Amino acid sequence: MAGDAFYALFGVDFAYDGTDTPVLAGASAEFEPGRVHMIFGPSGEGKTTLLRLLMGLERACAGEVARPASARIAAVFQEDRLCDGMTATANIRLPHAGLRGAELREFIEHERRALEEVGIAADDAARPVRELSGGQRRRVALLRALLADADALFFDEPLRGLDADAADRVAGFAAPLLVGKTVFWVTHDERDVGRVADPVRWILSDGALRRL
Repeated sequence: MAGDAFYALFGVDFAYDGTDTPVLAGASAEFEPGRVHMIFGPSGEGKTTLLRLLMGLERACAGEVARPASARIAAVFQEDRLCDGMTATANIRLPHAGLRGAELREFIEHERRALEEVGIAADDAARPVRELSGGQRRRVALLRALLADADALFFDEPLRGLDADAADRVAGFAAPLLVGKTVFWVTHDERDVGRVADPVRWILSDGALRRL
């Protein structure tokens, strides 16, 4: 059954230890590969937990979570999870430690253009991220994931903390990079639907995941 879909849930139950309230109760869904899946739902309903299950960071209490064993994933969590003492560019390059020579030079040029596209100046990119604003840090976290060599991306409110203009600018840069990748995008903002091409919409509520 697990091989029938790229990512899928089959009758999944999940609850955190010490709680009586299930986060997921018999949840089932199959996610089309190569699409952006936008997941909506009230706060506290388990959207972050769903991402963690799909990434393999949590184990279901019952049922099955199907995921490709060889998947290369990248994530943007609600927290930026940057290395504060490192520069913006050093954080972005963390997934690319093995690059050398011409490949590294090519990536650095790609990174330079990306930073410019999302509105981070070269001087700021060379500073430790602890000195950057919250919005700049968020954009660094996004670029680290977007420029990673990943075929599946997990975004937990990726544009949070950005004003509308900055969110539109970042999403405009990101949109072509998402084409052909499987993306799970948790959001409360309906405007995000218009920021990517033809997303699949889901809602998580009362332990059930439903396609809209």
